[in-house]
Amino acid sequence: MNLAQSLPLLVVASSLVPGAIIFFLDEKQTVARIFLNMAGALIKLALAGVMLWGIVHGYHYEIRLPLLPGIDLFLRAGPLAMLFVTLSATLWLLTTIYAIGYLEDSPHRSRFFGFFSLCVTATAGLALAGNLLTFLLFYELLTLATYPLIVHRGTEEARLAGRNYLIYTIGGGALLLLATVWLYTLTGTLEFTARGFLSGLDAVHHPALIVIFVLFIAGLGVKAALLPFHGWLPQAMVAPAPVSALLHAVAVVKAGAFGIVRVVYDVYGIEFAADLGVTLPLAILASATIIYGSVRALFQDDLKRRLAFSTVSQVSYIALGVAVVGPIATIGGLVHLVHQGIQKVTLFFCAGNLAETLGIHKVSEMNGVARRMPWTMTAFTISALGMIGLPPLTGFISKWYLGMGALDAGQNWVIFILAGSSLLNAAYFLPIVYAAWFKPSPSTWPHERSFGALETAWPLLLPPIITAALTLGLGLLASSPISPLEWVRFIASREFAP
Repeated sequence: MNLAQSLPLLVVASSLVPGAIIFFLDEKQTVARIFLNMAGALIKLALAGVMLWGIVHGYHYEIRLPLLPGIDLFLRAGPLAMLFVTLSATLWLLTTIYAIGYLEDSPHRSRFFGFFSLCVTATAGLALAGNLLTFLLFYELLTLATYPLIVHRGTEEARLAGRNYLIYTIGGGALLLLATVWLYTLTGTLEFTARGFLSGLDAVHHPALIVIFVLFIAGLGVKAALLPFHGWLPQAMVAPAPVSALLHAVAVVKAGAFGIVRVVYDVYGIEFAADLGVTLPLAILASATIIYGSVRALFQDDLKRRLAFSTVSQVSYIALGVAVVGPIATIGGLVHLVHQGIQKVTLFFCAGNLAETLGIHKVSEMNGVARRMPWTMTAFTISALGMIGLPPLTGFISKWYLGMGALDAGQNWVIFILAGSSLLNAAYFLPIVYAAWFKPSPSTWPHERSFGALETAWPLLLPPIITAALTLGLGLLASSPISPLEWVRFIASREFAP
């Protein structure tokens, strides 16, 4: 095994090894814990950069480890995998910085950061999975690694949220396992293949393949928060802000959406899936989730719950882009995987800052808060406007390509979904922005802490400023050769090549 072959395994190990060591650290060994966290995050990002460069220049990175007779633990760094790996590595670094500041002097930090690292390990593993069994193993590891983070505070509310999370995700995992085993009995293979590996099956198997597809979407739809499997996500907002950011932008929700992309493109193949007639129902389900999540967000006074229902809506753009068959819609859906992650992590960082600095947890408590925390609310405002889809921010790029892709595919009805959801986005974000910047401030805040010259601690302030800058910069520089949009165009050109 040469170095190039081992790079995908090293990406997984770069968070697994530090996480395993962190579990054994005493709570007082703060310096060692910070060093391991930051070293792992920086190494993972560097390895991702090396593989990105290599893929552009024609290198192949894959490794097989025997697992079961005829089935390997298979890691492969393709263009689609690296889109997700790079996103998770980048946001993990920033979330780690944020979490170090957020959890300063709190109990059980070694336990928290150990599971935090395992969560990102599982995310990298499922992103790099070269077959369904490898994907399934890391997908379930993600479930187990995330549960302790959700219940970290140890309150009755946290335990209830954790229990519901397990009920939903273990049920989804069982459906995913059933679909995987059934598919293996029909095909004798589980290896992801460009344009899918099912199109050669005899027509007699097509009804079974439709049922298997439904099982896949139901199993993956739990983590992707598709209707009606979304209920665990708003409840999980009792977790600390870094966990909320991780759930929505880096790991769990994105893992479900990424899995749907994998099944449609690399198991079924987009053309074969369309011929089976399963893409239109998926598009309708995604559209219903988009509208439902936005409507529910309108009525949430708790800030994190409003952001959670926003995620229910926004992540479904990814599934919608996949289900609207065509290269342009594919670009819109896949680039939203990146854009939504950056925007949503910013919003949760800002929500955490408001809670930790001023004791603000509700939208109704945010009047005039921008005068007290201008940098935090500038970052929040940029990302909220991006979610609405205003140019030149990243959210506009995603929605533009989704809309143009729908028109190109003759799915004109999608335009009304996009327009309606954008109006709803504006309805639940703009009142927050207006109140924060233009309404008078209260005489006192619910629970104010002083941080000297800074509005809050610098590890809490720096990450949202960076991600808000990315929201603006990646929109302005969308045509740059190194932008996520250009990488997604590269992926789409391979998927729809003649």
